Amino acid sequence: MGDIEVPLLSVGNWGGILLHLRGNIEGYLHAGSKLKYLRMITGRHDLPFYYKEEIEVQRSFLDAFLKGEDRVGWSEPGKVSPVTLVLRKGDAGFNDAEKEKNFPRREEQAWPIARTEYTQFHLTPDLGLTPDAAHESLSDRAKLSYRALGSLDDQQVLQFVTSPFEAETEVTGHVTAHLNVSVTPDTSGPTPSDIDLFMTLRHIGLTGQEIYYTGTAGDPVPLTKGWLRVSLRKINKEHAKHREWLPRRDYSSRDVLPVIQGEVYTVDVEIWPTNVVVEKGGKLVLEVSSGDTQGSGIFTHDDPSDRSPEKLQGTNHIHFGPGYQNYVTLPFIPQK
Repeated sequence: MGDIEVPLLSVGNWGGILLHLRGNIEGYLHAGSKLKYLRMITGRHDLPFYYKEEIEVQRSFLDAFLKGEDRVGWSEPGKVSPVTLVLRKGDAGFNDAEKEKNFPRREEQAWPIARTEYTQFHLTPDLGLTPDAAHESLSDRAKLSYRALGSLDDQQVLQFVTSPFEAETEVTGHVTAHLNVSVTPDTSGPTPSDIDLFMTLRHIGLTGQEIYYTGTAGDPVPLTKGWLRVSLRKINKEHAKHREWLPRRDYSSRDVLPVIQGEVYTVDVEIWPTNVVVEKGGKLVLEVSSGDTQGSGIFTHDDPSDRSPEKLQGTNHIHFGPGYQNYVTLPFIPQK
């Protein structure tokens, strides 16, 4: 992507958590263009591009570089902010274009946002999610277990919940999870040789109900999702694109590592970028599962050869105690 030098306008959708969102942001980050812009929107995959105001954004960009008619300043470095974000503040429901137009917008000079405060929230054995890591110094070890091979029809889930936020808090950027996991076989079942991790970040409003957002097809989706097959846990920290907030994996056949039943593996899971403004009293939920859960839409992981009982059947575990830190890193944005 570094060879791309033409002007670039990447329009990403916060609700596109199953297909295009990651590519929009990665494309913007790594394109070699001197004039490149990232614009984040909400709504269905197709509809927002036909809003009057979004048509004008596209037209003005194309006019600037195809006709030489730059009425906005796209061709003048620094004239147009390189990053424009829509902020998901409040509950606009899902698939309601008019309500979503009330989400505020903000301009930024960089992605990730330069003032991001990456903050660890630690998973606890009592299903809590807290910035306090004191429990990890305890001498007792523990583990939480859930069945492997979950699916939309048979969801196998652990949900870790924060306390109510004490102040309005913005989360915008890249999310990662750090877990210590293992798998054990069933008494009379096959010996599993892998673990599939499905991660979801959810937003709970003041009513105690989850706030859903508009997905690709107008369906209700959570804040964001992420996935990892544990045999592909290897990270290439020497790669130029590796970042602490976005671990780099090459996904080559040489990178496949063994998964042995009963062994504990420390893994870092990339969760796709997101944005939300959590109101005072709201909560966040980190969901760990062994298969698709609500918000997967049509993009399900149910191929019987890829997710076979011979490979995955058993019980998955998350381990706690000395030497086992489990946390999600959230990109908090302080107010200007």
